[in-house]
Amino acid sequence: MNNRLERTNDDVRFVLSQLLPRVKDPRVQQGDLISITRCDVTGDLRYCKVYVSVLGELNEKDFKKGLKSAGPWLRRELGAALNLRYTPELVFELDKSIAHGAHINELIEKLDIPKEEDDANADD
Repeated sequence: MNNRLERTNDDVRFVLSQLLPRVKDPRVQQGDLISITRCDVTGDLRYCKVYVSVLGELNEKDFKKGLKSAGPWLRRELGAALNLRYTPELVFELDKSIAHGAHINELIEKLDIPKEEDDANADD
């Protein structure tokens, strides 16, 4: 991936992160924390796959419908904020990696593993 495309991905992610809290659709404002984890703009700048992570309770079907409904507004605002030849069409995907990582951390914390003594003290 070239530098221009990486910079465009970062710019799109930044602008959409600023716009997402302004979406008034209650289907989008579910969960405790909504964040955009990654954006992948195609080389021709026509499409952008946006990975969204949500922590907390979520109805995935309604959330995706809300994002799809807000898509044209988000695209228009994105085009106004960025100076690109084409404003990419936004395709939203749920990114469950952060929620999965939090779940793994919870499982690890529940384990009852006794602490080992220092190796230096064991040799004495």
